[in-house]
Formats: sequence, structure tokens, C-alpha cells
Amino acid sequence: MSMKPIEYADASPEVRAVYDDIKRTRGVPDVNNFWKHLAHDPAGLERTWESVKQVMAPGALDPLTKEMIYLAVSVTNGCGYCIASHGAAARKAGMSEAMFGELMGVVGMANETNRLANGYRVPIDKAFE
Repeated sequence: MSMKPIEYADASPEVRAVYDDIKRTRGVPDVNNFWKHLAHDPAGLERTWESVKQVMAPGALDPLTKEMIYLAVSVTNGCGYCIASHGAAARKAGMSEAMFGELMGVVGMANETNRLANGYRVPIDKAFE
């Protein structure tokens, strides 16, 4: 079942307040489809936005690193929407095509070796504990 996105003009005041915060925080003229679909659950929309805003804010990790991690996890999870969204955000934050290529190499290698380690049930070395 596919729901229609909730556009600003059709949104409740509660949803509009979240949309306004997203637009202000990100400096964009409109919110993307992810938020417009989450708006069917206003409480979930607000909770998710507050969490994303907090987690993705600059901190010990810079914004580019955070976006590249988000992109890597999205690739591993197979989320086409998040790959597109966070790929664009990572590029906007400074990720070059060379960086993207290396990131995909690391993602592929980590997924391969994770599965091998799990399949072989490799015990953790004492030095890593």
C-alpha cells in the first residue's frame, strides 16, 4: 500500500511546525518525500526528525564523515531512498567520486568479511577484547 505524501498546504499545524524546522535547519525550500510520508504519523515524524537532527549535528565526527557512514549503512541495508538522499548530502558536504569509490570498496569488503567471520564462527582474539 502506497500512501500519498502530505504536502505543506495539506499538513496539520503540528506537521507544518516540523516541516518548518526541517526547512530552517537544512536551508531548503521544501522537505523531501521521506518526511512527507512520515507525516502520516505526526508524533513519529517529530520524534524521527528530532533524532536525526541530534545525531547528524556536528560533533566529534564532522558532517561529511557522518553522511558517509549513513551512506555506507544505507548501502548495506539496501535502502535505495537513503542511498540517494545521503549520497547527495555526502557529495554536498565534500565527498568526491574517488572517496565514494573507496567507500563502496570498504562497504563491500566489510560485508564480505563479516559474513565469512560469522559463517566460520571465528572466535574473537584476546587482543581485541
